[in-house]
Amino acid sequence: MSSAQSNRAPAVPGNDRSLPSTAAPIKAIRLRHPWRTVFAVIIVLLAVTFILDAAQRPAYDWPSVAKYVFDRRITLAAITTLELTVLSMVIAIVLGIVLAIMRLSPNPVVKSVAWVYLWIFRGTPVYVQLVFWGLFALIYKTITVGIPFGEPLMTFDTRSVINTFGLAVIGLALNEAAYMAEIVRAGLLSVDRGQEEAATALGMSWFQTMRRVIVPQSMRIIIPPTGNEVISMLKTTSLVTAVPFSYDLYTRSRDISAETFNVIPMLLVASIWYLLFTSILMVGQYFLERRFARGVGDRRPDRKSSATRVLPIVGAHQATVIGTPATSGQNPRLGRGRNENDE
Repeated sequence: MSSAQSNRAPAVPGNDRSLPSTAAPIKAIRLRHPWRTVFAVIIVLLAVTFILDAAQRPAYDWPSVAKYVFDRRITLAAITTLELTVLSMVIAIVLGIVLAIMRLSPNPVVKSVAWVYLWIFRGTPVYVQLVFWGLFALIYKTITVGIPFGEPLMTFDTRSVINTFGLAVIGLALNEAAYMAEIVRAGLLSVDRGQEEAATALGMSWFQTMRRVIVPQSMRIIIPPTGNEVISMLKTTSLVTAVPFSYDLYTRSRDISAETFNVIPMLLVASIWYLLFTSILMVGQYFLERRFARGVGDRRPDRKSSATRVLPIVGAHQATVIGTPATSGQNPRLGRGRNENDE
């Protein structure tokens, strides 16, 4: 055997060409993006310029912002805004689930009623709806409880039963329920039909199927848009002045600005509180999404599904190959598409 033949490595099965005796290590070169760096520097410079300009601009009146940001009237209004948001969303979620089930019902009457509800409340502006709820006591001066077309059992004065806070909650909740119904319906439809059939074959009732199979799988689809709706509801509470309800955060800050004749600082105060609540809600949404995204692994954007690594060939004088974790467990001599049993 000649020296040239003795230095030659054995051929890899399935490959006509023999590998060289020594393989040079792979030198990875990072792809450069100079324009990305330039663009990032420009954005940072613009942001710093804006912050420095805002800090020195007298119109913002930062001392007044610091004075009123923790004012008692503002803090109470912030708590009231949270109450409006929480109560409205709880009612909207419950009613939205009912409407979603009605939309999926095979009964045409039930399905039509739900569709008409969505058509009305999604087709009219929320501000207009709140104005109507503010006029509710003029339209229905009394609330009667009894058998239809019979003698009333009890009669109440509308103004004494429902105050402006209750009307604001009802108006916001009924409008939001129309959007929650579509979100819940989309989540339920995202679950494969075979899941329900399998649960029925196991002897589960409809309630057990929904609670243990359908709802847990659909929550991954429902949570992200629901979080967006909660944040949107927080900001929509600024419209309850149409009821009229004047103890929310925006309206109270506007009333204070009417007293001090200094509008811009009070707008900044309200914005700071809204940003604080929104940030807390976004953090909660993030952890909820992570919780209900368990088991989907590769679909989670915050997890890397694959990473390149070097797999050594077993045996001397063999080349190395680049593979992913998916190739682990395979014979690296054969590559990604074959197993040892295929030899």
